[in-house]
Amino acid sequence: MLKLRNKYFILRHGQTIYQTKKKKFTYPWPDNSPVSLTRIGKVQIGRAAKKLKKENIDLIYSSDIVRTRQTANIIAKTLGLRINFDKRLRDINLGIYHNKIGSEFYKYFPFSLKRFYKRPKRGESWNDVKKRMVRFIKSIDKKYNNKNILIISHGDPLWLLLGAVKGLSNEKLLKRTNDKKFYLSVGKFKKL
Repeated sequence: MLKLRNKYFILRHGQTIYQTKKKKFTYPWPDNSPVSLTRIGKVQIGRAAKKLKKENIDLIYSSDIVRTRQTANIIAKTLGLRINFDKRLRDINLGIYHNKIGSEFYKYFPFSLKRFYKRPKRGESWNDVKKRMVRFIKSIDKKYNNKNILIISHGDPLWLLLGAVKGLSNEKLLKRTNDKKFYLSVGKFKKL
């Protein structure tokens, strides 16, 4: 379990066509073919921004990919804050499987403990992403004290960060993916 000096909130970007029309495909990497928020995604984030006003957010850190940039811009405008973009908050790198039919990826990387250790060619494992997210949070936690910090990122990185902060083993973390309070839906946020 990580001991943190600040209070953190995590927010997953709003809906994109990869949650609607392109569900069977993996995202392009990182922005070879930029993926924007849908109209519904923008509405989701507008609602989240109103709720986040009550949390007295001091700082915003966001992934630098288009869908998270758009999400962060909506939040920042509502909260009157500037955004710190950070590549460490990017989505998992699926390597050669980006912008492909998802079943191709899952054939070789099924939803199992192996994904914590096995990497796609030119990509990352879940453990790689978890280490990246933990390095990120430790580095910003050293810079501030008693701040309310919003982190805007993607499903897997946020899930892995939450598990690391709570000190969950990979086995326990894997069991929590169907827990909607633990694995964030698009446009949702929670306290870390």
